[in-house]
Amino acid sequence: MGQIINFLIKYKNTLLFLFLFGLSIFFTIQSHSYHKSKFISSANFLTGGIYNWVNNIDEYFNLEVYNDRLVEENRWLRARIMQLNSKQRDTTFTDTNSYKNPYRFRAARVIKNQYAKRDNYILLNKGSNDSIQTDFGVITSKGVVGIVEETSKNYSRVISILNTNLSVSVQLKKSQHFGSLIWNGKDPNIVQLTEVPRLAPVKKGDTIITNGRSLIFPKGIPVGVIQDFELDQNKSYYTINVQLFNDMTNIGYVYVIENKGMAELKKLEQANE
Repeated sequence: MGQIINFLIKYKNTLLFLFLFGLSIFFTIQSHSYHKSKFISSANFLTGGIYNWVNNIDEYFNLEVYNDRLVEENRWLRARIMQLNSKQRDTTFTDTNSYKNPYRFRAARVIKNQYAKRDNYILLNKGSNDSIQTDFGVITSKGVVGIVEETSKNYSRVISILNTNLSVSVQLKKSQHFGSLIWNGKDPNIVQLTEVPRLAPVKKGDTIITNGRSLIFPKGIPVGVIQDFELDQNKSYYTINVQLFNDMTNIGYVYVIENKGMAELKKLEQANE
């Protein structure tokens, strides 16, 4: 203790200078938007680089898990191709150039994944330099992950499906009844489906998918299966617990979805309002 006190006394002028210098930088950043934006950008670049380095190490020790996941995805895709090839083709679409896919998919790697908080975020190793923008959907081969909330040049921050501020429009796969998918902040494997009317044929084990009503996710992206449900007698709506297909505690690679018609659709919506 005596050595610490002697050290503080000996270098009190230097320490006072460093403290005042740091304080002046802090106030400069807080009072000038230009300096503040530059500081945030530099901080994002630094933390993004650190998370990327740490994730590279973690990824090395999880290669077997990622390979198994890719093998399973390839198996599903091959089965899907065989299923489509076995069906009679509609001659209307024999010219593949006449059909334009409204969605574009980009692959990205998760370098930070939160799931233990009430409002969780995911950091990706792709950003605006890779044409990723806000409001792009994020999925894996198993289901919905979240929505891009913010981007820098090289990284993207995704608001996770495990975030109490996020709501995703989904539906029952066996019917057109739809509702809002939210999270109550408790179990990272279970999310809640609300606003489904009592007339809907809700059954345990039924599959939940995206309904395509938003501009972010196309219809048919898997979400999970119904674990249990109850009917709110006062509101005539179900509250449903959904077991996610994704293991949100173990996400390696994702696909970022761009709706190529989003700008045009948003313009029409704004004109209508």
